[in-house]
Amino acid sequence: MYFGQIFECDIANGEGCRTSLFVSGCTHHCRECFNPETWDFSFGQEYTDQTEDFIIESLKPDYIKGLTILGGEPMEPSNQTVIRKLIERAAAEVPHADVWIYSGYTLEELMDEKNRRCHTEDTLPILRKTDILVDGEFHIEEKNLMLRFRGSANQRIIDVPGTLETYENGPGKIVLSKYMEK
Repeated sequence: MYFGQIFECDIANGEGCRTSLFVSGCTHHCRECFNPETWDFSFGQEYTDQTEDFIIESLKPDYIKGLTILGGEPMEPSNQTVIRKLIERAAAEVPHADVWIYSGYTLEELMDEKNRRCHTEDTLPILRKTDILVDGEFHIEEKNLMLRFRGSANQRIIDVPGTLETYENGPGKIVLSKYMEK
């Protein structure tokens, strides 16, 4: 996996002060994407063990609320193994850090085991370690700069643990996060 950049002390991509990893590779190609250079799977720098060590260390201060992973597309199948390893390590070593993932795939697409476009053996383990999923492709027609933590009105801010609990106890329903504006 490659990545475009890492922001320390990012306050734009989730609640509080965060470390944000912008991964490379995206097949959505949303019209007027804010980061089209990250569509290329080899854009930026190669993600290494040293990259991961840097991210984990950046999460350790008490003032860091968590880790945000966006891109590009973190949930592209070719990115998921590395993302899974990173967030599992973060959960083990920095338990105070929450995890936000921005994905152009909807939660329903990610949860669909038959959807080979985005579902892999790593998808559910990633979701189980994710606190917030901002899902859905960016739609320029629904762009709204007043929305908190998302770029277009079709995107949802999902409470992943709450949602997964409903799937375990029945047919399942999407539980929107407290950050989702009405």
